[in-house]
Amino acid sequence: MLWRWVLPALLLVLLATGPARAELRIDITQGKVDPLPVAVSEFTGNNAESAQIGRDIAAVIAANLERSGLFAPIDNAAFIQRNVSLSALPRFGDWRLINAQALVHGAVSFEASGAVKVEFRLWDVFAEQQMVANAYTTVPANWRRVAHIISDAIYQRMTGESGYFDTRVVYIAESGPPDRRTKRLAIMDQDGANHRFLTDGKDLVLTPRFSPTLQEITYLAYYNDKPRVYIFNIETGQQEVLGDFPGMTFAPRFSPDGNRVIMSMARNGITDIYTMDLATRRVRRLTDSPSIDTSPTFAPDGGQVTFNSDRGGSQQIYVMDANGSNVRRISFGKGRYATPVWSPRGDLIAFTKIVGGQFYIGVMRPDGTGERLLSQGYLVEAPTWAPNGRVLIYFKQFPSDSSGRGGKTKLYSVDLTGYNEREIVTPVDASDPAWSPLIP
Repeated sequence: MLWRWVLPALLLVLLATGPARAELRIDITQGKVDPLPVAVSEFTGNNAESAQIGRDIAAVIAANLERSGLFAPIDNAAFIQRNVSLSALPRFGDWRLINAQALVHGAVSFEASGAVKVEFRLWDVFAEQQMVANAYTTVPANWRRVAHIISDAIYQRMTGESGYFDTRVVYIAESGPPDRRTKRLAIMDQDGANHRFLTDGKDLVLTPRFSPTLQEITYLAYYNDKPRVYIFNIETGQQEVLGDFPGMTFAPRFSPDGNRVIMSMARNGITDIYTMDLATRRVRRLTDSPSIDTSPTFAPDGGQVTFNSDRGGSQQIYVMDANGSNVRRISFGKGRYATPVWSPRGDLIAFTKIVGGQFYIGVMRPDGTGERLLSQGYLVEAPTWAPNGRVLIYFKQFPSDSSGRGGKTKLYSVDLTGYNEREIVTPVDASDPAWSPLIP
């Protein structure tokens, strides 16, 4: 199975950038932000095909910005100026009349080689100031990725933080009745587009996680009813068992440098955390307690590991040094805590909390302070971070009705304010998502 992450023949040319003075900016460190009205005009084209690509790119950009919760794209029907040319200044008065504070417009053209060139501008409408201007040349089939890259450029210029739109999500695609559930690996863009199934569903698969290079996924699979950790190469479609261990191995994740996999191994009723060096296949045991230690994840600098354990009598979150020393408990609230995941920024740990029969998705600092709950439901679980550490994806399971029907499982995203929860539409039921780093 061939799947290339690297965008072929993508050429970025920086045309111009606005002055350092920022007239328009969104402060995403606030608790709640009113969405900024933005006009995303259809990109013009030099023929019918390029004009259609221009309309598609504008639609994807508007949808990305709207889903972030930070922008409120204005309905195109309200636009006074249309077919905004790149060769002349926009009529800023027309955009102020419809309360657009920012304007995005662009153009698409085919080159003699068959490549497509996409140019765009971002304007501060009230200051009449150009904020970003870039151009990209690529093959026409890559138009959607260009739209994500432009969305990231706009997000970064307006917030000062890196974006997260040019990314992928791998997850478990579920189908069939509850007692005979088929679970397949699936992959898609962060907005649900370009969906693909990676496995055929013959073997049950769980807990997929990206490598830092985006070329591999590690996961748990039940092959011949034996649960083991595998690595799936996205480029070749080949999968490889990580090792033939005497016990069950599960909950794998790559280290930040991609050189190791950390996982849990159950033997004789005891579950501990191990790492495997992928070059030497040498295994190292990190925990040694008569308890269940699982769901390990590295800090972004690789120096520490967070995991959950019932060693204190109930399931709680712990942090230890990467060599297994200096173990300390960090969660002390009511209920149980599970699936801790360290933010790519290093400042927070996301978790699942179970208390009073309800499930929550929350975050806390690595020392256990500052706990905040962002989502609640019948079953919400398995948070995964956007590469900028500002948004989480997780899954929600809804209860079945009295006849046993329903019980859908869907993916949702929420930002750190907790005010912008949105469903990510998938072709079938979905669980256990993992968000990729930005595509290089």
